Amino acid sequence: MKRLIEYPLKDGSSVLVQVDDEARGSVVRGGAPSDVAEKVTQTFETALEEIRPAAVELIAQFRNLTEPPHIAVVEFGVKLSAQAGAFIASVATDANFKVTLTWRRDS
Repeated sequence: MKRLIEYPLKDGSSVLVQVDDEARGSVVRGGAPSDVAEKVTQTFETALEEIRPAAVELIAQFRNLTEPPHIAVVEFGVKLSAQAGAFIASVATDANFKVTLTWRRDS
């Protein structure tokens, strides 16, 4: 079952995110029973900071190749969770990364 959680942003606004139902963690219920979303205590930016090291390391590895590509594109799914924050989404038991590297020929 899906539900909505509300992540506060550093600028004071917030973003709603649909997540799979999970055990409740550090979640604060909205004030009125009619509130649709649950409010998460950590900011959206803080949740995303948890996956930044993986993205930075992937790009660093491609830059360190003997012949680094001119273009490196890395795609991966990010899941958000009220309890765990942000994490790299998986398919079955494997992490799912799509990598495209492009080299230009010298003319």
